[in-house]
Amino acid sequence: MDLQSFDFNFRLLDIVDILLVAVILYYVYSLIRGTIAVNILIGLGLIYVIFLLVKQFNMHLLTEIFGGFISVGSLALVVVFQQEIRRFLIHIGKNISVRRKNFLWSVFVSKKTAAHDHHARLKPIIDACRSLSRSYTGALIVFAKYFDEEYYQTSGEYMDANLSKRLLESIFQKNSPLHDGAVVIVDFKIMTASCVLPLSESEDLPLHFGLRHRAAIGVTEVSDAVAVVVSEETGEISFAKDGNVNMNISHEELEELLNASL
Repeated sequence: MDLQSFDFNFRLLDIVDILLVAVILYYVYSLIRGTIAVNILIGLGLIYVIFLLVKQFNMHLLTEIFGGFISVGSLALVVVFQQEIRRFLIHIGKNISVRRKNFLWSVFVSKKTAAHDHHARLKPIIDACRSLSRSYTGALIVFAKYFDEEYYQTSGEYMDANLSKRLLESIFQKNSPLHDGAVVIVDFKIMTASCVLPLSESEDLPLHFGLRHRAAIGVTEVSDAVAVVVSEETGEISFAKDGNVNMNISHEELEELLNASL
């Protein structure tokens, strides 16, 4: 075969196209890595390989069965991977909105004023976590960019209260009827308490992780929220974001992580 018959017309846009596809595949992999979605994807891949084999060997009945399944594959993928698709879209929108907000904030407010204001708003949270840690009082605090009723209001007690150290401490006291579940904070206001969160389905989590840590990781997997956990057994503070968790962090590290995330 004459190699000159091939058209090697390679444009700059083709390189951009390949790079964009690679970036999308990387984001998709990072979102489903360590979750049950990987096993589902492998299963779908095996079904497609079997379909190609039975089609190659002219096994008509199996070809019809697997062909009918694959014909609705796009719809099945949307249903099966709806949480991952949601996380992917939220991740894109979050990056755009955060950059726009940071740009506008930097235009109208000086960095020194903004840092001082943010420190003052974080102080009740840091002080509450320090107090809860010292008393070995378990706590789960979720910081969301917006109030999603699907995850928060339907399973918790709606409060819409001003944030304060004493209020957080009183909610998580063992004798409080609201101490089980999570507190959800939006724009430095306590929106709900005693909220039930989706647990992480990741198979890579350590066996010693309790419900609070699994819920903290779970809510950051399906939304753009971040979460803080105070362990009832050890008093250690953990920080969860994008399905990952930092264990046994100091109060200074907690403030830095919250300051960078909120």
